[in-house]
Amino acid sequence: MNQNSNTTDDTIDLKELFFSLIAQWKVILLCVILSIICAVIYLRITTPIYSTDALVQVEDSKGAGAAALLGDLSKAVPGVGGKSAADAEIEILNSRMILGKVIGDLNLNIRIHDNQDTLFNRIIEPNKNQTIYKNNLVIFKNEKSEFVIKTLDVPAYYIDKPLELNFINTDKFTLSYKDNIVFEGTLNTANIKTDKFGQWNIALFNKTPFKQSFILKKLSLPSAVSLVRSQYGVGERGKQSGVIGLSYNGTDKEHITDVLNNVLNVYQAQNVERKSLESKQTLSFLDKQLPELKKQLEISEIKFNDFRQKYNTIDVTQEAELMLKQNVELAKIKIELQQQQAELSSKYTNDHPLMAAVNAQLAEIDQKTSEMTQTIKKLPETQRLYLQLYRDVKVNTELYTTLLNSYQQLKIAEAGEIGNVRIIDHAVEPVKPVKPRSLIILLLSLFVGGFIGVMIALIRNMLKSGIKDATQLENEFNLPVYATVPHSPLQENRIRLLKKKKSIPILAVKHGDDIAVESLRSMRTAIHFVLNSAANNIIMISGPSPEVGKSFISTNLATILTQSGSRVLIIDADLRRGYIHKYFNLDTQPGLTEYLNFQSSLESVIRETNVSSLSVMTRGKSPNNPSELLGSSRFKALLEQVSTQFDYVIIDTPPVLAVTDGIIIAQYAGVNLVVARHSKTQMKELDITINRFEQAGVKVNGFILNDIQRNAGGSYGYGYNYNYAYKASKDND
Repeated sequence: MNQNSNTTDDTIDLKELFFSLIAQWKVILLCVILSIICAVIYLRITTPIYSTDALVQVEDSKGAGAAALLGDLSKAVPGVGGKSAADAEIEILNSRMILGKVIGDLNLNIRIHDNQDTLFNRIIEPNKNQTIYKNNLVIFKNEKSEFVIKTLDVPAYYIDKPLELNFINTDKFTLSYKDNIVFEGTLNTANIKTDKFGQWNIALFNKTPFKQSFILKKLSLPSAVSLVRSQYGVGERGKQSGVIGLSYNGTDKEHITDVLNNVLNVYQAQNVERKSLESKQTLSFLDKQLPELKKQLEISEIKFNDFRQKYNTIDVTQEAELMLKQNVELAKIKIELQQQQAELSSKYTNDHPLMAAVNAQLAEIDQKTSEMTQTIKKLPETQRLYLQLYRDVKVNTELYTTLLNSYQQLKIAEAGEIGNVRIIDHAVEPVKPVKPRSLIILLLSLFVGGFIGVMIALIRNMLKSGIKDATQLENEFNLPVYATVPHSPLQENRIRLLKKKKSIPILAVKHGDDIAVESLRSMRTAIHFVLNSAANNIIMISGPSPEVGKSFISTNLATILTQSGSRVLIIDADLRRGYIHKYFNLDTQPGLTEYLNFQSSLESVIRETNVSSLSVMTRGKSPNNPSELLGSSRFKALLEQVSTQFDYVIIDTPPVLAVTDGIIIAQYAGVNLVVARHSKTQMKELDITINRFEQAGVKVNGFILNDIQRNAGGSYGYGYNYNYAYKASKDND
């Protein structure tokens, strides 16, 4: 091939690509229809999913007990008295403590599946089953009947295992595992039995037993929690907002609302209980500390009064007075820090930042107290004793007064403890499902179907490597193309007519103005010039493979040649599957086979047709040895005789790559034309075909390019296969 051809091959023609897609609109439309059908089936079998949500606010996490005990001291310690981390509350909401309580309250660890709820049944009729979970029972119901499970306790061995429930008559039921009955009980009463695996406790109530079976499953706590979490969502709304959003999805609007509200109630109850317990622990601490502090206060007051009676009034310098105040303040702060340390030690380790802060402050207080003690030791003995005794009285008095006030505040706070959680929005029953979204799915299916159809069309277009145009043939083989026959829509019914074993109309007769006929008509002049230098007036029409249009070309070319006044004979030399007779509404017998077998005369096998000046010799009965018959001297003699009787003799042959018949006939023909089908016939096919003719010493005069898809502007063909199946047709044999 030349350089221009290579350049063309490497160029993408968008117009050609577009028309190639248009030509395959049936494939694209089919994909779209199938995609929409799949979407409709999906919408029919999918149960609508609803979603409900709720909001929870986490307020100041400082408990009443800690606030009363620490007072303003909590502000001096980093992290004390701030908001609790939302992450911690989210983990609590996801914990087994909360979800396990909800599962137990609503019996969410009992699962029921209807064995009739299959994909096929959903397509026929939408699923209308409903499972209702209540505090003390589980109800399964449909339009016709229902049954109630009040108790379902199974041995540990059968936890998380499917048990098949079957109703027997009107008063019995059985549970089976792996096709073996493991429990048999009576309806409408409690059934308690013990086997080698443990105890069964089942209470099943039903008035009208179901005919179908069910699958019951008692879930373990981890399995039940995991199942709930798959439909449950918790997350903070906004960064460090302290507002937590909860959501729950499911097929039953009422059920998901009940579950989420139950989660809120359990969470709030445990929060209040936690805060109330803190207050109780603080009150218990104060109940022990107050009597001891009161006793220490009384002892310090007695010692101080005894000192004053002994020494009367002591003149305390201003410096000593200042040291006294500082010492008292340090002692008070130290005791409060020690109480805070004791409070925090019950919650955190020594490595926690809050504990580290308190310990650092205690160390600083101890250092200052030590320094103050050394300074006091330098004072006169009477002043030193006075300061120590006065300090004890002062510290004990203030600490006792503070703790007593805290105790009274805690008593008040305990009565009104509500926790640090406020439910902003309870779960409400949703109105519309969140999925599936019918309109979006249908539009998406339309897009996906179109996309798949286009991709299939493009892939088919890429895989088709047939002949694109006449120039390609001429450049590759250096042979002329005598005619380029456009695609004729009127000939599309040819294959269907063949399958129905009906006659085929001749296009040149029925529709003489068709574009395909006009193209063949322009070929008539070229045929005249070729025959001038040919050995005889015999024109052989062959092709590399079946379904390239040899018979169509032969019949219509013969008809066109008769229109100029010439006498034409068309011979169907395809003794296996030839169907030239169907163009003329004739029987296959008598034909060429009968003449070559000496069963019929030449006059009887050459039959007139409804086309003026056009005669036909049908193939006859399909023989067992067609190649031998065509290679016989009688066939050669036949061609020599008819060549003198007619102006043109056109021979329609079998595919060259399928059988050797065409090669044999080509030795007797003056003109040898090969038919190639646009976008179907491969270049390699034609190359092998020409090589076979050359090996037999036969010259190929040129090509006829058939069925050009002008409107498609692109390549259409089928994958190449050398192993052609070409067997004899049995019709009319």
